[in-house]
Amino acid sequence: MLVVLPPSETKAPSGRGAPLDLGALSFPALNPVRHELADALVALADDVPASREALGISECQDDEIERNAALWTSRTAPAVRRYTGVLYDALDAGSLTTAARCRIAVCSALFGLVMGTDPIPAYRLSAGSALPGRGGLRTVWRPVLGPVLAGLDDHVVDLRSGGYAALAPLPRATTLDVVSEAGDGSRVTVSHANKSAKGHAARLLASTRRRPKDTGGVHAVLADAGLRVEGPVRRRWWPSAL
Repeated sequence: MLVVLPPSETKAPSGRGAPLDLGALSFPALNPVRHELADALVALADDVPASREALGISECQDDEIERNAALWTSRTAPAVRRYTGVLYDALDAGSLTTAARCRIAVCSALFGLVMGTDPIPAYRLSAGSALPGRGGLRTVWRPVLGPVLAGLDDHVVDLRSGGYAALAPLPRATTLDVVSEAGDGSRVTVSHANKSAKGHAARLLASTRRRPKDTGGVHAVLADAGLRVEGPVRRRWWPSAL
């Protein structure tokens, strides 16, 4: 089983690994697009106003542009340690075993798909960004990322957010909708705690000794951890154990 997460806008600023080497990343079929996008971000960093517009950031975030300028020279860190924020706090990758970290992948606007243990630098690029002369990233990524995702051998749990899911589809994957239940029994999709709940689910699924091969197996792991799961496709669940 492989759990695919979205990245985060926030990144840990440092790292101990050698500078970016695309040859050290998983899924080498993605390297031509990775190289193209990394070079584009480095070149774009020379034009600060254009960078702000393309990346959707303000003047107070110009340090993000500096990170992009240093993409090829800055230190790297494993992807699950590079990304920060609510989801990754709940995942708590630092306390996971090596085997558990190897069951996590991240769908990235810059790198397409990386394993959680792949070394990457800090950067700024979102799924909704549009680089000058290249248009939307969905157009850039779908032709090459789609076949890679379709070719994954393990059963996949797709926890990507909408923007990253739009980069390319993940066929036959299990997806999860996090909901809350009102007193009248109606269900509402969770927004405030969604990232935390998905980080918690990712941790449970990556840490289990089971090897779920379908949605039913994923459902069983979550249910046995005390989470409520329902639906004929076993997609909706309540984070009651949080």
